[in-house]
Amino acid sequence: MAYEAGALDATLAAAAGEDSALFIELRQAFAESVARQVDLLGRSRCDANWQMAALRLKGLAASFHAEPLIELAEEALDGAPGDPCVLRKIKAFLDDFSAV
Repeated sequence: MAYEAGALDATLAAAAGEDSALFIELRQAFAESVARQVDLLGRSRCDANWQMAALRLKGLAASFHAEPLIELAEEALDGAPGDPCVLRKIKAFLDDFSAV
């Protein structure tokens, strides 16, 4: 699921107001937070760690109205620890988001 500008960018823009530097900083902080959770997901070897990282990712996504990422986090919650398919999808989302 690829990143598409929408509610997430609108949320960041609302928080940053007219300050374009703050908008960029918020985008970067969001990307770094997502990357941390992806790293934790990738290193998870038990259900509890996988579930915790997926829940944190879902909470982060919900805080910024990133609906596609919420769906990916839910897919992770439904999956098994280390599921390479969902990890690839989340990494692709992050790569697309970071490239914009």
